Amino acid sequence: MPDMLVKLYTLPESAPLVAEQRAAGVDIRRALVPEKHIVVEWVRQTFGQDWASECEIAFARQPVACFIAVEHNNVLGFACYDATCKNFFGPMGVDPAREGRRIGTALLVMALQAQAAEGYAYSIVGSVGPAEFYAKTVGAQIIPDSVPGIYRGLLSTESED
Repeated sequence: MPDMLVKLYTLPESAPLVAEQRAAGVDIRRALVPEKHIVVEWVRQTFGQDWASECEIAFARQPVACFIAVEHNNVLGFACYDATCKNFFGPMGVDPAREGRRIGTALLVMALQAQAAEGYAYSIVGSVGPAEFYAKTVGAQIIPDSVPGIYRGLLSTESED
């Protein structure tokens, strides 16, 4: 899967997305360090060990480089940045039962805006799955010849698709 490039200076506003989620009972916010064990375990169970490892690194950053979606004290989704390497966005995931509620859109924009606030002009979405989603939501463009990119030779206990 290729990497994609996002212009952080042309992002949509996050306030309407966060307000939309809040009205639906979902809180979109930066995760707190004491929540690390809960969020990382949820990521591990929902998306696997590789993403859980990256999520752990996001919690080691200051400020924490992980945003979460929470409803009734339950994690519904997460979005990390600066995990695989500096200037990378991801991983990101939403509970498959909750897809289609724009939770991922809110998480994506919030995390990318955090990268912009930290001084980045661009972000790289690593090893993109849903390229159409990123292109439509934040104008991301595929980076030619980016497979396997930084993931070349990646050790993993998880099977490849």
